[in-house]
Amino acid sequence: MRLKMEDFIRTKQREIVAALEEVDGKKFLVDAWERPDHGGGGISCVLQEGNVFEKAGVNISVVYGKLPRAAVLNMRANHKNLSPGVDSLDFFAAGLSMVLHPYNPMAPTVHLNYRYFETMNPGGTTQSWWFGGGTDLTPSYLFDEDAIHFHTTIKEACDRHDKDYYPKFKKWCDEYFQNKHRGEARGVGGIFFDDLDDKEPEQLLSFVQDCLNSFLPSYIPIIERRKNMPYTPAEKEWQQLRRGRYVEFNLVHDRGTQFGLNTPSARVESILVSLPLTAGWKYMHSPAPGSREERLLEVLRKPAEWV
Repeated sequence: MRLKMEDFIRTKQREIVAALEEVDGKKFLVDAWERPDHGGGGISCVLQEGNVFEKAGVNISVVYGKLPRAAVLNMRANHKNLSPGVDSLDFFAAGLSMVLHPYNPMAPTVHLNYRYFETMNPGGTTQSWWFGGGTDLTPSYLFDEDAIHFHTTIKEACDRHDKDYYPKFKKWCDEYFQNKHRGEARGVGGIFFDDLDDKEPEQLLSFVQDCLNSFLPSYIPIIERRKNMPYTPAEKEWQQLRRGRYVEFNLVHDRGTQFGLNTPSARVESILVSLPLTAGWKYMHSPAPGSREERLLEVLRKPAEWV
């Protein structure tokens, strides 16, 4: 399973980067890295100040070694079979993660992450394994047809494996990507899951593969529709404020960020590539009544059903 997941994410990284380069017209920087003295490494593909994307990161990592107590305790939010008394834990993890921040405020930010994880007993046998991941859309200006297309494409991938997956993982996504201190969601959702071990590993690998394969069909039509739309300085300013909320979630609430930063020899640049190149905050900002900005906030405060 380790080798199958590694081979798959390497192939998908190349495919996704090639497709995004075609959209943008500029090439990604390819940065291969290793974890000295700890095991494994990865490839970070990053595009900054492109024609369409202000910042885009498509990363893979295949890492192994020992997790320190801080990382183990962070995982225990959803991995109750891990003993809280251990000082360290042998692990293996392979995953692909991606965040795209377009220039145009009419074009939504998108996030994706799919991963396979194992923990080992002291003798080297597998203690536990699971898949996790998901994808979600974060617009600054809401176009219902974009949200419907994104969710429909994801649902089709889920339904091929289990009709319960989409409603279950959509709800999980709405609940997870919450800026609790703001009382609003990060975006219009998608799917999110963790600890997925309810079927045979090969079945779940196939599910994760279908989900990752659905990314380009779910997002490329949206970015092509929105990347050249006209916008005003005021609309760009609103995008900056929404990016500020994105930063808040990633640094305050996201378990993946906390887990990554607590892993020995953490590749900090790769972990924080999810943050936008620019963002903004204004004191006590409130959108005008009846505006498109206010409508977005209404949806973020009460997640909608898109399909």
